[in-house]
Amino acid sequence: MLAEGNTAGLREFCEQLHPATVAEALDQEFTPEQIWEVISNANIRTQASVFEYLPLALQVQMVEKARPQLGQLLSKMSHDDRADLLRRLPPRVAEAIMRLVDEADRQDIAKLVQYGENTVGAIMTTDYAWLPGTLTAAEAIDQLRQQAPDRETIYYIYVLDDPTRRPDGSLAPRRLLGVLSLRDLILAPRHALVRELMETDIVAIRYDEDQEAVAQIFARYDFLAVPVVDEQFGLLGIVTHDDVLDVVREEATEDLQRQAGVGRIEGNYLEAPLVNIWYSRVQWLALLFILQMFTINAMASFEEELNRVAFLLAFIPLCLSVGGNAGSQAATLVIRAIALDHIRVGDWFRVMRREVLVAAALAAGLGVLSIIRTYFLTPENILKDVPMGQFWSMNWVVTFAVMGICITGATVGALLPIIIKSIGKDPALMSAPLIATLSDVLGIVIFFNIVRIFF
Repeated sequence: MLAEGNTAGLREFCEQLHPATVAEALDQEFTPEQIWEVISNANIRTQASVFEYLPLALQVQMVEKARPQLGQLLSKMSHDDRADLLRRLPPRVAEAIMRLVDEADRQDIAKLVQYGENTVGAIMTTDYAWLPGTLTAAEAIDQLRQQAPDRETIYYIYVLDDPTRRPDGSLAPRRLLGVLSLRDLILAPRHALVRELMETDIVAIRYDEDQEAVAQIFARYDFLAVPVVDEQFGLLGIVTHDDVLDVVREEATEDLQRQAGVGRIEGNYLEAPLVNIWYSRVQWLALLFILQMFTINAMASFEEELNRVAFLLAFIPLCLSVGGNAGSQAATLVIRAIALDHIRVGDWFRVMRREVLVAAALAAGLGVLSIIRTYFLTPENILKDVPMGQFWSMNWVVTFAVMGICITGATVGALLPIIIKSIGKDPALMSAPLIATLSDVLGIVIFFNIVRIFF
């Protein structure tokens, strides 16, 4: 259709399909110039809807190849989405774009862009429905009918106080008095006042809190939107459920990357610059490499034992792997429990006690497997080096080392995320490779101290 110049077909393609479907199709094989040609055949509201669903990197490329309707398109975009776009643009381009929108939109964009990255303010929109408390239900419905076309959601209506001024003379955000659902408003008697219908027990969130906190509120209360307020409970905006889904996806991705020992990689893996991927991975690999040197130092301190029982060296990888695996399991469970608010810092002793009990039970099972494995499956070239009458001593060394390293690895893996949380850091920093490395160092110490007991 594009090659044929079929404007009617392109218009139908843009306006009949869901904007997300259109954006997905255009993102596959079309250049920014071609995408502009396609969506320009639709009305400006549809253009804005399709544009919002395009990847942010592609949006930036399209803005840099601006079309005449760009100012109108920005005015029809969701307030939070256009603020995200402006944050990503080079300052020169952003300044040029700001001149294309009217004064009200310019002020709104500047207000949203000022909030820090990963804060609630950075993902909120000022596109909310509000009413004064003095209106009747019938008057409120009439007013909502006028607001609805330009609002992101009208399922929650926020009841606000009269405007006040700050000491410097500027208008302060209207104070949030209550919230009213559209359902309750429609079902209310026509002459009932809004202030009599509103819910005054409000769940709100501060603009400067971490964006992860708003995801926890949505999970707890099943809201469609949450109001964002300042220190005086003035309403600054709202966070909607679709933005929270993006937050949950971002946070889950970041946590998984950290647990794998990888720094944050933004955007599509295949489109991310190789330098960024290299840098995000080399940091952790370098740290783990340095930490592994302590394993060498630990082994060097047991030089006498190494020379005396060299035949036991073959069992070291087996024993150490148990500690890394048990620690990674425990760390994953505890990090997830912390994220879901099932565990708090004050629960550290309960977590330790529980993990020691579970690890002891696991160690007992692994101990039995270790006896069987050592008794029946030890290679002949190792058995011939075992001193006469020392076979069972070798067996007990491996068995008790496996059990001790399992308990130690699991305990370390469970407690380290809590320690990190207690100092205000993200527990996901305790990556599985880091837990495994620490378990290796401790495992060497445990292994050779048990060797000293039996040999």
